[in-house]
Amino acid sequence: MKVLLWRLAILAAVLAAWEAIAAPLNPIFYVPPSALPAALLRMWCVPELPPLGQHVWLTFQEIVGAYALAVAAGLWLGFLLGLRRTVGRIYEPLLAALYAVPSVIWYPSLMLFFGLGPASKIAFGVLLGFFPIVLSVLAGIRQVPATLVTVARSMGARPRTVFTKVMLPAMASTMVGGLRAGLALCVVGVLVGEILGSRAGIGYVINYAYGLMMTREYAVLALIAAAAVLTLDTAGALVEARVKRWAG
Repeated sequence: MKVLLWRLAILAAVLAAWEAIAAPLNPIFYVPPSALPAALLRMWCVPELPPLGQHVWLTFQEIVGAYALAVAAGLWLGFLLGLRRTVGRIYEPLLAALYAVPSVIWYPSLMLFFGLGPASKIAFGVLLGFFPIVLSVLAGIRQVPATLVTVARSMGARPRTVFTKVMLPAMASTMVGGLRAGLALCVVGVLVGEILGSRAGIGYVINYAYGLMMTREYAVLALIAAAAVLTLDTAGALVEARVKRWAG
């Protein structure tokens, strides 16, 4: 409760400073927070503006699809390479090198293959979210104490029991951290993909507002995107904390 009160106090101080600085300045370039609720209402109600609800829903669907594919591919490849240590040692440097390449350079190729529709945004989200997941699985398997696995096998534990009762609890913290990072990067990938080139979604509406110098609407959309990222990251943090207590 004390941490929550401190966060609310800091938020209130930031909003107050923002209002005091922006209110007397040019409203085209400096938007006070008091103007944001009216701008949000206008975006929901004015027929001439893009229907915000539909674009938010489309972006949410793209994020869910991208994250589901990134988790499926990341866990599958991570366990495949991690449980086969020689193969993992061969391919892990390649994965790390690809992860170090700025992902945005792949987006033109994704648009070429998948077009301007949701598929290219989902693919870009998968590309960003896949690498931290697979690398966290590899790191988690590597940190499992070999003595625990040896003792479990010597006591007659089956391979499935060794995996679920020994390996999974030992690697859960690292793996869930990678899943959380992958979620955040999937959101970033989808939003960046929509901003770089799309015909729908929050990123498209952001470009629309920016092109018409709709500064207040632009600020509202930026805050919506930030709130979405913060909400998903908070949910991931709660899940990570519960998994750590379970593995504890």
